[in-house]
Amino acid sequence: MELTRRLLPDVATGRRWPIRLDHCFQRVFLDHAFGGRWTDAHSARPAYLTVSADRLRAAVDLAEQVLAGTADLSALNARSLAWRGKD
Repeated sequence: MELTRRLLPDVATGRRWPIRLDHCFQRVFLDHAFGGRWTDAHSARPAYLTVSADRLRAAVDLAEQVLAGTADLSALNARSLAWRGKD
């Protein structure tokens, strides 16, 4: 939650990222942790309290890579949107 609610939004504008809101970051990272639209595979909410530890770790790892500049948020967001039919 620290990553998606504070750290990533704080640097989003300066890095010219396509997303800035916490729920958008969460969508992207969870979608990639599930390999598709996360809500298709997991219906319980809130996700951060109900997904498996492995999926949550994958989402957090990806968020940390984005923050470190070693993963491309624009590409990750585009793929997430494509999984949702919004490309």
